[in-house]
Amino acid sequence: MNDTQHFVFALVEDFTHLAFACAVDPLRIANLLSGKTLYRWSYASQDGRTATGSDGTAVVVQHAFADMPASDRVFVLSGIHMRHKDYRGLIARLRFLERGGAKVGALCSGAYALAKAGFLDGTRAAIHWEYHDSFMEEFPEVNLVRNVYVPDEKYVTASGGTATADLMLHLIEKDHGYDLSVAVADQMVYNAVRNATSSQKVSLQSRNGIRNAHLVRAIQIMRDSLEAPQSSASIARRIGISTRQLERLFGKYLNTAPKKYLMEMRLEKAQHLLLQTEMSVTEIALACGFDNPGNFSRAYKTAFGISPATQRGRLN
Repeated sequence: MNDTQHFVFALVEDFTHLAFACAVDPLRIANLLSGKTLYRWSYASQDGRTATGSDGTAVVVQHAFADMPASDRVFVLSGIHMRHKDYRGLIARLRFLERGGAKVGALCSGAYALAKAGFLDGTRAAIHWEYHDSFMEEFPEVNLVRNVYVPDEKYVTASGGTATADLMLHLIEKDHGYDLSVAVADQMVYNAVRNATSSQKVSLQSRNGIRNAHLVRAIQIMRDSLEAPQSSASIARRIGISTRQLERLFGKYLNTAPKKYLMEMRLEKAQHLLLQTEMSVTEIALACGFDNPGNFSRAYKTAFGISPATQRGRLN
């Protein structure tokens, strides 16, 4: 590929600056090392003047969303508070640019905008892990994965942070070869480049030094069934050990009991849904495996020192 590619980054207010830098700088370095203008890029925002990141950094942009130019790729980049933005003008322009041949993608929480538009229905997509619970509740038709990025769907998505650099290095390799992508990574002093199938969060094994397959399997079963929590006995049967053995594993490696660990997972999901969705407290209780809102509220207040209703009220 010899022609210069033009990338447009649609910066939604409160965008994540780390993901922004990790998106643009690999392109700059690829140009520098190749001695050619392999890539050029420009920025767009709602007002066409500036976009402000969640860290307060203001970026001067060249386009408004409504008049983003024809390009090779358009990436929507957002960050916190993405659920409360008005995407109508941006989505309309994305549809227009896509009809003209632009490839549309999303970085960090930008997948939310694409999902709102219906772009991601029936496809695999990545979004920052913090938004997984709320995203899955709102867009069940999207096949959300915990990969760092998804490069092989019509709409390319990356989960944010340094995963954006992983995606850009992947695109550079695809466009201009492995040697250049490695040289760019070396220039970035980035020696832990991940492929698309890597998980976003550090694995339980890596974080805790756990190498016990039974424990890892038990936690995965818990994670996959938070809406209908399983008993310790049921989980133990599924992995082929006794309940007592399961309890010993949790005590040895995590210094807790299976029941307590499962409750913490359920309440963590509940907190994400309270902070990131408009679901009612009752709906959240059911989504996290509580049979009634009263039990949920008591458990939540015990864990976080605040009731779910009060937590929700503080957001308004």
